[in-house]
Amino acid sequence: MADDDLTVTMNTETHRFEVKLGAETAFAEYELKGDTIAFPHTVVPDAFAGQGVAGRLVQASLAYAKENKLWVKPTCSFFHAYIAKRPKLHELVHPDMREGLATP
Repeated sequence: MADDDLTVTMNTETHRFEVKLGAETAFAEYELKGDTIAFPHTVVPDAFAGQGVAGRLVQASLAYAKENKLWVKPTCSFFHAYIAKRPKLHELVHPDMREGLATP
């Protein structure tokens, strides 16, 4: 699959950012509460393995948060790890959750 085919869409009905490939859907669930968006769960089917889909989901989700001036709560372990490795993204994270992002 070409990188251009990895289109992430925001599905407000299911509260997910999604990428579709045939009958398969990779997604990152989100929960909006006030000025905060939490990301509790990410699922990437085997059909997407090794194509950078999870990273694209995180990038699109964080771009949405930034554009809408939302604090991010990365409760999903993948989101947390992705953000922890990228100090420039730490400013998006809700202050209550920043402590665990410190890199050694």
